[in-house]
Amino acid sequence: MTPIDQLMHTAPVIPVLVVDDAAHAGPLAEALVAGGLPLLEVTLRTPAALEVIAEMARVPGAIVGAGTVLNAGDLKAARAAGAQFIVSPGLTESLGRAAIDSGVPFLPGIANAGDIMRGLDLGLTRFKFFPAVASGGLPTLSALAAVFGQVRFCPTGGITEATAPDWLARPFISCVGGSWLAARGETDWAAIEARARAAARLRG
Repeated sequence: MTPIDQLMHTAPVIPVLVVDDAAHAGPLAEALVAGGLPLLEVTLRTPAALEVIAEMARVPGAIVGAGTVLNAGDLKAARAAGAQFIVSPGLTESLGRAAIDSGVPFLPGIANAGDIMRGLDLGLTRFKFFPAVASGGLPTLSALAAVFGQVRFCPTGGITEATAPDWLARPFISCVGGSWLAARGETDWAAIEARARAAARLRG
């Protein structure tokens, strides 16, 4: 099993996190890890994101990655902050090659057959299907999976606690990304841990 496969099988849900205050990073990571979701995707959508990654990386049991990585510069900054894996919303050849050269586990975003073929040309077979619901949902992903049998996916975007089991039931889906675990700015750590516990049980 490759490093990216190992990560994708760590838990059924990867929390997708938008964090504005680095002071929330530690307690948020602790709540999610305690709930059984150690794989944490911190999106590079806020000025505090790199500091948040660094703080979360100090939490025992947390495996912290960077999301919304758009280019080689983002990749380098995220790695320097302590990101252990990289997630992007799309796939360009320059970012793909930079990620491969760095050796970091990389989950690039795809939305169609052309995206997947571009990834396969780079030697990549594990992808984030994004935005999952807006790109056609399970019918579209099922059609793509039928053509690209060697590929496995982590759908992200529009998936909820209620719909996640339908996605996770498919053999070509290793995990899903979920933004429902912690709302932006939320500090109810007990509620976040409870949601994480429920999410960790979604794939029996």
